[in-house]
Amino acid sequence: MSLRIRLSRGGAKKRPYYRIVVADSRSPRDGRFIEKLGAYNPVLPSDHADRVILKEERIRHWLGLGALPSDRVHRFLAKAGILEAAAIPEQTKQDKPRAKAQERLREAEEAAKAAAESAAAEVAAPALAEEAPAEVAAEEEKAEA
Repeated sequence: MSLRIRLSRGGAKKRPYYRIVVADSRSPRDGRFIEKLGAYNPVLPSDHADRVILKEERIRHWLGLGALPSDRVHRFLAKAGILEAAAIPEQTKQDKPRAKAQERLREAEEAAKAAAESAAAEVAAPALAEEAPAEVAAEEEKAEA
């Protein structure tokens, strides 16, 4: 039998309340469970003491028997120090543009860099041209003396 430590929803409409239960993984979310291991009340503020209630001894017992926690329950247990925090999975690439769009963005960035460099070179060139006659005049005066 595959055991899961998971949330079972209760409460009224728009007022959720969850029991943390150990149940057979094939049973329905709000259906039959083996034992109640705690409670979670998302309506309470996050720093409230009664937001997450855990029976640590019983949770350790069921984990020892091979029960696997769901993702949300795993986070609760990690925060309580019962389990180690799970690594955050890498984000999917769905939110990123496709390959052709990324290529167009790279080309646009390169063009912008080239335009910025050429503009900087144009600004620097007249400044050098203005300095050059003064330097040449100073060198001519030294040569005459």
